[in-house]
Amino acid sequence: MNAEAGKLLTVGTESDNPFAIDISAYCGQETDIADVVSLKTFANSEFCPRFISDERYLENIGNTLRDTVVVVVSTGSSRYSRNELAWRNLMVTRAAHDNGARHVVLIEPDLFFSAQDRGPRPEHGEVDTPRNENDYKKFDGQAFTSLLYAQLLALAGLNAVITVHNHSTSVQRLFRQQMSGGFLNLSPAEVFADYIRTSDVAPSLHNGKGMLLCAPDKGARTFADEVHSELAMPGADVLYIAKERRGERDVSSFIAEDSPSSIDDIAGRDVIIFDDMVRTGGTIRECCRLLKAAGAGRMAFFVTHFYSSQEVRLNLHGPELDEIVTTNTIPSILNRDSQGRLRRKMTVLKLEKWISRYVLEFLGRPAGHLAAPLYTVDMSSKNPRWQSRLA
Repeated sequence: MNAEAGKLLTVGTESDNPFAIDISAYCGQETDIADVVSLKTFANSEFCPRFISDERYLENIGNTLRDTVVVVVSTGSSRYSRNELAWRNLMVTRAAHDNGARHVVLIEPDLFFSAQDRGPRPEHGEVDTPRNENDYKKFDGQAFTSLLYAQLLALAGLNAVITVHNHSTSVQRLFRQQMSGGFLNLSPAEVFADYIRTSDVAPSLHNGKGMLLCAPDKGARTFADEVHSELAMPGADVLYIAKERRGERDVSSFIAEDSPSSIDDIAGRDVIIFDDMVRTGGTIRECCRLLKAAGAGRMAFFVTHFYSSQEVRLNLHGPELDEIVTTNTIPSILNRDSQGRLRRKMTVLKLEKWISRYVLEFLGRPAGHLAAPLYTVDMSSKNPRWQSRLA
């Protein structure tokens, strides 16, 4: 995206969103995001954002953001639903557009409505696997919401979207079609690989026993392979798991026939399972049980987007899984109450600095001041590795 010239202005859709505040700081903004845009709500409950300007300055009315690249940062919130946040994105974008912004870019690490990535007709979503009658029926009566969201953002004046580890090829295609300035889907593979390499999360990688990087289903293979490539260390091999879904919450796991490693390679080795998101944890629980039965050592689950549902906290609490490493793309996971009893096995990698580097590069601006490490680690003192991290 050619956005080198002009001022860079970062705003949030909540004035006190720490994720947005950190992004603005890493991008070099000295003004607090709360002093850039007023996110007011009228007495009749209608939302009305307004970019703040000097009331005495009567020149350039309607063009106060001329030659400005406005970056809107939007994450999940404990205060607003995703539906409310999506509407806020549209309104803040429109306010920037209607006041002369040169470009408007949305940073949404966990892209809203990505699960609604196809509809009930063949033209509703270009997925990688053939769709049958049952798949069409699954969406019968629904809206093709991810396309609607992309179209509304474009209509509001948005030029580009930056997200993290979006799982849907359908969503990626339609956003690239709708966004005139581009769609950037960042992969945290390099972050995960660096953490594995520089921490004690997988001791067997460093003590000669070797480690397995595991994809729990077919959809996770590409990411597991990517982390393996980024890790580039001898002793790290890849294992593919396949699953058979026998019901909405009933999953059976087994070693895939085309797996690079076999069941004989599991005993005594630490295993790290990778996925883009977790909402229920059922697949991961069954995968861990299979691997433990085969003699696996320490078990860790690396996941980009962590939905801290009651079902997840129940399914991942068992002794089969030793640790969960996730990111703060859904910032509520940093809350110890949100982690619940999983806090004893949870590590969160904070990505604001890492994302900011890519934002600046995407906009054609210098990012040399953002030196490694590009992420920070958040861990409860209840985690057994907490003391070793401080040593």
